[in-house]
Amino acid sequence: MKQHRKIVSAFTLCAVAMAALAPLAASAGQPSQAPAQATQFVTQTDRLIVRYKDADTNAARGIAAGAISTARQALLARAGQTFGATLSALRATVNGANVLKLSRSMTLVEAKQLAAELMARDPDVQYAEPDRIMVPLATPNDPSYSQQWDLFEAKGGINVAAAWDKSTGSGVNVAVIDTGYRPHADLAGQILAGYDFISDTTIANDGSGRDTDASDPGDWAPAGSCGAGVPAMDTLSSWHGTHVAGTIAAKTNNGVGVAGIAYNARIVPARVLGRCGGYTSDIADAIAWASGGTVANVPAAPYKARVLNLSLGGSGACDTTTQNAINGARSRGAVVVVAAGNANVDAGSTSPANCAGVIAVAAVGRSGGKASYSNYGSVVDVAAPGGDSSGGGILSTLNGGNTTPAADTYAYYQGTSMAAPHVAGVAALMLSANPNLTPDEVEAKLKSTARAFPAACSGCGAGIVDAAAAVNAALGTSATTTPSTPTWTACASEGGTCSFSGIREVRYGSGTTFVSKTVNGSVACTNAVFGDPTPNVVKSCSYSSVTVTPTWTACADENGTCAFSGTREVRYGAGATYVSRVFTGSTACSNAVFGDPVPNVVKACSYSSITQ
Repeated sequence: MKQHRKIVSAFTLCAVAMAALAPLAASAGQPSQAPAQATQFVTQTDRLIVRYKDADTNAARGIAAGAISTARQALLARAGQTFGATLSALRATVNGANVLKLSRSMTLVEAKQLAAELMARDPDVQYAEPDRIMVPLATPNDPSYSQQWDLFEAKGGINVAAAWDKSTGSGVNVAVIDTGYRPHADLAGQILAGYDFISDTTIANDGSGRDTDASDPGDWAPAGSCGAGVPAMDTLSSWHGTHVAGTIAAKTNNGVGVAGIAYNARIVPARVLGRCGGYTSDIADAIAWASGGTVANVPAAPYKARVLNLSLGGSGACDTTTQNAINGARSRGAVVVVAAGNANVDAGSTSPANCAGVIAVAAVGRSGGKASYSNYGSVVDVAAPGGDSSGGGILSTLNGGNTTPAADTYAYYQGTSMAAPHVAGVAALMLSANPNLTPDEVEAKLKSTARAFPAACSGCGAGIVDAAAAVNAALGTSATTTPSTPTWTACASEGGTCSFSGIREVRYGSGTTFVSKTVNGSVACTNAVFGDPTPNVVKSCSYSSVTVTPTWTACADENGTCAFSGTREVRYGAGATYVSRVFTGSTACSNAVFGDPVPNVVKACSYSSITQ
């Protein structure tokens, strides 16, 4: 039994308290209304809305709003050719704008680029934008969503609703390396095939060792069953992995229970914790397996996970076995999220939070300040809601059995175990929005977009994770490239044609102010193509020696401040139209600094990966 005491002290659950396990008023299986189909946000369109500057004048003259001149039709055609589409007038709107039908459906991102292209070609366009398809949108119809303060409240929440129109986690698998899972109505269809890695039958508590059944039989432990005096009294089953899974990916807009953060992601359960805890060796194997690695005598994972959630921990330095497993997972593209621990001590003494390459997560309460139990320190990367005694815990899926499984239920838990899956869920949203992100990029963007603590949280990392800001940052980043310093070759004066080989970035302007576009082969060096970054000044074009587009990092919305290291090129605009200037350290992201390349459209700034 001495061996079991060691397990308890090494790796345990990172949850500290829970409410009574009574079902909520709207419990699973007893929905207050017929389950609705999950809302799918429409991210494509086959229409643009274009308003011309003379719309009001034409209306006064009695000219029909839908009428488009031959010259304008020609500009529409040239803009559409760039995107392999034709545009035809469909009807007029109430304010005199034109609804244009596209010959093909395209993503909203592409439609925005087409709108920007049209504005660049035709100076008579007042504004152009996608004709987006809306769906009924309020809050999720999950009856307990209003109790999930951690998702939406301004002080302690993660602002996830604002991220859902851009990403819901589709296509991303999240491994919950934990106690396994219980089937639950609010997780129906969310759980993929997993594996039970517990090799000790006593710990497994299911009568067998390793097998393909990752379901949780319960981790209840009679007093003294894990060693002399451990535990001091009988403990109930925690169903910890089921609670974590629900926070990440509970079904949403199904008229039942709670909402998950990345509700179109899927859960890969890897069972490593049972009665008395779990062995490091089992946990390390699960980390490798879930990320697509090979584990002896274990069948290959049928579903590779891009995000691994480890809401577990123990005292001491990061061991080599765990670090090697984490290194392997990261090399396969997996983001590893770890709870900081619940002992109110420096997380540098808690493993695996102190391992290299993980995203270590502290917990805040409803006020946005540090939860009293949360570990802290320099190894902590970010914070997320974990709940506290004053403001309440984190509501998620659970099982009602005290020892063995019983009916579905929900419960409030507190702990860094609850904070970590908030970050894992946001990471899934980011990777769904941009699958090309590396683990380092996910971590960097989570940190750079985290919001300031509204209450004291010393040693809690960069801030509270902001789901919407993190997804926006993910969408603003292209595939990873190796930065290199470009040289610029003059290719045409204003009115001429700039020609080159391959796909290159072309600048149009004068001095340090120019508009940039990425084009293939050649481009007319004119205001009609680029806009006019320096009015009443003779401009010219030059092309870059670099044939791979640099990585651009979103740094500020309009009227914010874009900050970065060194001297870099900063873009200001929307879609594919922007003004670029070179700055050192920071700049205001505003029309006053850059001009207004896209009138009547909300703009933003991003900085280049290439230092000048």
